[in-house]
Amino acid sequence: MDFISELWQFLSIRKKLWLLPVITILLVLALLIVFVQGSALAPFIYSVF
Repeated sequence: MDFISELWQFLSIRKKLWLLPVITILLVLALLIVFVQGSALAPFIYSVF
């Protein structure tokens, strides 16, 4: 959790809060790829990319 607090401090101090949605979307996509990798939905997910 220390990484998240340091990231938040960096984003707020450097006025880079616009990066927060980008980081969130990338994290969600990465989790989607990891969790769907072995399921029947994998061909449909990979066709999106």
